[in-house]
Amino acid sequence: MARINLLPWRESLRKKRQRDFGVSIVIALLAVAAAAAGTHYFIEDMIQYQNKRNSLLNKEISAMDRKIKSIQALEKTKAKLLARMDVIQQLQGSRPQVVHLFDEIVTTIPDGTHLNKLTQKGSDVTLNGEAQSNARVSSYMRNIESSKWLDKPNLQVITNKNERNDGLSTFTLIAKQVSPAKETENSGKIENRQGSKGKGKK
Repeated sequence: MARINLLPWRESLRKKRQRDFGVSIVIALLAVAAAAAGTHYFIEDMIQYQNKRNSLLNKEISAMDRKIKSIQALEKTKAKLLARMDVIQQLQGSRPQVVHLFDEIVTTIPDGTHLNKLTQKGSDVTLNGEAQSNARVSSYMRNIESSKWLDKPNLQVITNKNERNDGLSTFTLIAKQVSPAKETENSGKIENRQGSKGKGKK
């Protein structure tokens, strides 16, 4: 029987398998690298897209912040203008009241009494003056109570001596400045209430 040497064939088969295995490994490595590169580029593209969106949003936010600041400045300006308008309206409304106030002060003050100082804070009118007697001060208070533009006199201080020692009484009283329109309105409401009560009793 003839003998066949199989060693060269096996050696060539082993080398072929090694080459095939090496090629498979290289192909697998190339596939993994391609997949990694594709994933990397995809993620980079997503990051760039998101960065662009973030940049656009930041620009829009900055523009909105500028608009908000301008609106706030306009609101402050509007509030200042409204406050000035209110002050102007109050001054315009108080001008006739001031005239009536000084007129009433002149007409209500009795003989033998004079004022040294007049101050006003809101509707409170503080009157500082001198009178020949306490009865003159009482008469002054009664005149204020009957006035249309002054009401509720409240005597704060009265002394029988002053710095000159001339026998005059020094006094300080506070009165309320009122409007005849408000008094008429309030009195009408009171009369309506009293009338409705009278009808209910009947």
